[in-house]
Amino acid sequence: MPLHFARKLRREATEAEVRLWSKLRRRQLAGVRFRRQQPIGPYIVDFFCPEAQLIVEVDGGQHADREAYDAAPTERLEERGFRVVRFWNNDALANTEGVLLTIVEALRP
Repeated sequence: MPLHFARKLRREATEAEVRLWSKLRRRQLAGVRFRRQQPIGPYIVDFFCPEAQLIVEVDGGQHADREAYDAAPTERLEERGFRVVRFWNNDALANTEGVLLTIVEALRP
């Protein structure tokens, strides 16, 4: 079921996800591979870099009221050794280069 849902999320990507994916795909950023809408355990993360164990989440306005809800999965993923960085959709759209620089910094060990 998670794989089916991940495929659906790929087809219905937000504008911010599409913009970031255009910069992350094909090892364009720091020469590392990213996957999008990647199932990890019970979660489906927006972008995942296996080499760096880095998860990038892009949150829309619906997440503003759910910060506590988002904190629990983030904590569980971090307990499993993943690093999680989150951005708001409007940041990914208005400051794409800044978001990419932050991701590059997060890729460093």
